[in-house]
Formats: sequence, structure tokens, C-alpha cells
Amino acid sequence: MKVVTFGEIMMRLATPGRLRFSQATELEITYGGGEANVAVSLANFGFDASFVTRLPKNPFGDAAIARLRGLGVDTKSIVRGGDRIGIYFLETGASQRASVVVYDRAGSAISQVAPGQIDWDKVFEGASWFHFTGITPALGPDVAAATTEAAKAAKAAGLTVSCDLNYRKKLWTPAEAQKAMTEVIKYVDVAIGNEEDAENVFGIKAEGANVTAGHVDTAGYETVARTMSSSFGLSTVAITLRESRSADNNGWSAMMLHDGKAFTSRQYDIDIVDRVGGGDSFAAGLIYGLASGKSAQDALEFAVAASCLKHSISGDFNLVSVGEVEALTKGDGSGRVQR
Repeated sequence: MKVVTFGEIMMRLATPGRLRFSQATELEITYGGGEANVAVSLANFGFDASFVTRLPKNPFGDAAIARLRGLGVDTKSIVRGGDRIGIYFLETGASQRASVVVYDRAGSAISQVAPGQIDWDKVFEGASWFHFTGITPALGPDVAAATTEAAKAAKAAGLTVSCDLNYRKKLWTPAEAQKAMTEVIKYVDVAIGNEEDAENVFGIKAEGANVTAGHVDTAGYETVARTMSSSFGLSTVAITLRESRSADNNGWSAMMLHDGKAFTSRQYDIDIVDRVGGGDSFAAGLIYGLASGKSAQDALEFAVAASCLKHSISGDFNLVSVGEVEALTKGDGSGRVQR
């Protein structure tokens, strides 16, 4: 099974030991980004995962590609050019202090991608699935048009197309998001989001939900999923449900509408090591589950378990195997040493 993802991979500069930016005297370098994170997960699950982006010809672009290659991701379709790699700074929160992300990605190599620059017909040869997130079109009008071009080409080639809405208020406004995403979602089969994405991107709000207070109502999100499905002709809508009790502890579950039927996962009580990439690991788990022929319920449970495990791993990438995820879905969440 070949899956293609398209988006930005960034250099991540994080404070060590949960220090505040004002305290740190050094930063830890890793790499990550929505669609790259999905590609890494799928490569770990045994899929042929190809990641498409644009990176500068400099040591940081080289390092990002080397990291992806080392994790089994196909990087042959990455375009080289531009002057810089996007950067984000991370201050990891603790207890009631929230994590903070600061972006330094203006003018990054991928932000200069425009329609016609990537041969999508060639990229999609032999592929069965195409995935992107709402972060990519938020990088600029030309990138939004290129994303739509890619999704349209994937749909024409017979691929299943998935999109994680991934609204980022530091990148664009709800009005800008709705304008761009309403165009690209015409070519999407599977939409994924968190508790707030549908409201921020399409103005579709779950009644009775209070995300800030840590309260989510599954019934309200089923209504959101049905509205999205009927409005945009989506076969599947999945919504992750995070009960944010503190920066260290969350309740984690999801619901999914698939072919008109609603499904709800079990809930995990998570003590968090690193929550960045949690949604991407869910998306990858769902793609794996649906593409490998699991039932809708089993695919949802696999996705939630995969993302639960990601919260225990530092960095953007979810470095777990199918066996580890399936063990958790079967109830082995004790954390006992495996000997």
C-alpha cells in the first residue's frame, strides 16, 4: 500500500526539561510537521509512505531528509530549492501551564510552491491514498492552489483523499481558512479534525461542548460529523476528543461517522510526555486501519490507541509498531516491562 503525503517539515527547537523560553540556554533540535509525521507513522506500520515537500539545499534541508529516510520514508519526490526551512520553537507546558509554540516559518521553501511545479501524475503512480492537512494551504495562496491541484489530481487518479483540518490561528483567520478549505474539500473522501476544527474552518459548532473547561459531548460531535458529511459529500468524518484537564493529563478518545454510521472509541487517561503530533498519529492510525481492511470500529480503535501511545514519545514522530498499537487495543496498557 503506497500513501503520499504533502506538506511542510520544520526544524523543531524545544526547550529541554520543560524550561521556559526565558530560562533556556540551549535548544534541542528535531524535525517534524503534520504530513511528515503521518508518513513516518505509516512507514513504521509497514506501508510505502512517500512525503512531498520543498526544502532548501543546505545542511538543515539535508538533515530533515536524512531523518525521514532513516525512518523508512520515500523522499524521492521532495523538491529542492528556496532559502530556508521553516522553524518552530516549543516550550513544553506542565501542570496548569500550557505549552507554547512560536513559529518562524515566513518565507520557508514550501511557502513558495505554486501550481504546476510538481508533477502530481508522476508522484501518484502506484499510490492508493493521498493525505494533507489544513496547515499546508494556510502557508499562502499559491500553496493553497497547489494543494487543491494535488487533491484534484489524486481524486482523478482514483486515490482515496484524506485531510486533517488542523486549523492554526497563528497562520490564518477562520474566514481565510473557510475560503481555501471549501475549495479543496471538494476532492476529499476522509476528513479528520479535533474538537474545534470544524467550527473554526467551516463554522460548524458542537452544541454543549466546552473545550477550555475540558468537557466534550460525543453526541454533539456526531451532529458535527453528519453536517460535514452531508455538506461536502464525505464518506468518513473522524473527530478526536481531548479532555484537557491539565498540560500533563488528558482524556483521549474519538468518534467517527463512516458510511452514515456513527462509532465511538474507548477513552484513554493519558499522562503526557509530548502531545505534539498527537493528531497526526491519529490520522496515520486511521489511514492504516481503513486502508488495511479493518472494520470501521477496529480502525477507529487502532487510531486512538496509536495516538495514545504517541503522547508517551518525545518529538513529533510516533515511533511505535503495529504490534504495540494492537496490544493496547486489546487492553494491555499496564506499562509493564517487556522481557
